[in-house]
Amino acid sequence: METPSIDYMNPLIQEKVQELRNKSSDDLNYIEQSYLFVRDEIPHSWDIGTTTVSRTASEALKNKTGICWAKSCLLAALLRANGIPSGISYQLLTIAEDDSEGHIIHALNTVYVKDSKKWIRLDARGNAGNLNTKFSLDKDQLAFQVSEEFGEIDYKDNNVDLDERLINALAKTDNLFEINIDFDF
Repeated sequence: METPSIDYMNPLIQEKVQELRNKSSDDLNYIEQSYLFVRDEIPHSWDIGTTTVSRTASEALKNKTGICWAKSCLLAALLRANGIPSGISYQLLTIAEDDSEGHIIHALNTVYVKDSKKWIRLDARGNAGNLNTKFSLDKDQLAFQVSEEFGEIDYKDNNVDLDERLINALAKTDNLFEINIDFDF
């Protein structure tokens, strides 16, 4: 299902889908190739210090950057365009090492693997510093482990589109470092 944020019919997305299809041996390999592309070739905006705001899957691809919200839309778009069910899942995480600076929402993907007849979660946020996400069919290899003692939550949900509050936060800024993240989730 195409959504405003997961705009997989966009010509840029379709071109990338064809490129990934051409170098993939089957659906599972296509999932992994798509994941690795988004994780490794679309840098997380915070990691590279850009103020550029990518609001949709196609913008993340065009801008060659995005925060986890946009990167998760891009991965979902690449998968859905190839007939692979994919959604978005969230974690509520602390901004600092404890809850002294509040919380932020992290987005990752859910993917249905037909051959295994199961949903898996993939985190294409990007590896930086001590973050080490991996492709795995067996267990979550996510960027962040939840610390419940600081009010962090792993929702383990599966949403068809980016949450409306996140869409609105992205829409209201032209500078990523000025994004308003002060809302309850």
